[in-house]
Amino acid sequence: MRPENALVAGVENAAERGGFALDAAQRALLERLATLGADVDRGPLRRSSPRSLYIHGDAGRGKSWLADAFFAELPLAQKTRVHFHGFFDELHRSIHGHRSERDAVERAIDDITGNSRLLFFDELHVHDSGDARLLTRLLDHVFQRGLAVLATSNYAPDDLLPNPIWHHIFEPGIALIKTHMDVWNLTGPIDYRTVNRQHGRGFAAGTWTPEPAGSGAPEQRALAIVKGRSFTVTSVDGGELVASFDQLCSTTTSTVEYLDWARCFSRWVITDIPPFGAVDAEAQQRFINLIDVLVDADIPVRFSSTVDLSGFLADASRRPDAIRMASRLQLLDTASRSRA
Repeated sequence: MRPENALVAGVENAAERGGFALDAAQRALLERLATLGADVDRGPLRRSSPRSLYIHGDAGRGKSWLADAFFAELPLAQKTRVHFHGFFDELHRSIHGHRSERDAVERAIDDITGNSRLLFFDELHVHDSGDARLLTRLLDHVFQRGLAVLATSNYAPDDLLPNPIWHHIFEPGIALIKTHMDVWNLTGPIDYRTVNRQHGRGFAAGTWTPEPAGSGAPEQRALAIVKGRSFTVTSVDGGELVASFDQLCSTTTSTVEYLDWARCFSRWVITDIPPFGAVDAEAQQRFINLIDVLVDADIPVRFSSTVDLSGFLADASRRPDAIRMASRLQLLDTASRSRA
């Protein structure tokens, strides 16, 4: 069997084990991914050949699942997968380690990519001007080295860093994407997370329960420490973190803390979640980032909120960049489903 056919068969078997079949649009993308895999596996990349692939489209259409399945099936040791938040956390740590060197950023990028021939960048999105500059340097660095890049995103390249005040900062990065990557829009009428009925493992095993404010959190308080900074939470015990929305998202927390706690705690409880529109834009963005981290780490979470999930999502729909978060929260079991 040709390598491309073997890879396609492996991904289709993974879908079958998951209890579903690929739709026509997903199958077409899988064929393109198989071509990418065959090109990378054949040997050193020709820098004139745009083998890299940028996949974008609405949330829940299967972009990340297909790319993850492809990455797992690709019989290549020299490959690296990074997630947006984890990548920047690791990059900043490495830059700090090389801070006394003239080429600290390039050395840090090499630390992450190593001898890889394929870099898979999952959930690529840009909202911060500093991240935009670093991402542009990453793209320039890896394309000059001849690496193939696979990226998934909810944003078309031209829509990255959408804030019109800062958009020009990432225009060089957008130009690199459009020059070196084939851009593939995965379309489809169905957000598959909205029809999910399997709640057995990981984040999808979590729940969303409407409860009055204050009813879901015990009175005790504890400290969760990250890099010498102390943060007040409700409790930390036996691998479980219990914290309120305010403790996690209405204070000066960031993805640095979320990533560290995701590594330390395999179960989470988040209480007293208010209506999405009742908090400021910074708290909203922290909650969006937190969901990104928890989904990527595949951690089960018990959410309790003053509103039911449908009401929370209806409120969140007013913020365009909350689409990914809203789709992912559809995976949760809700009180109404539990009673069904």
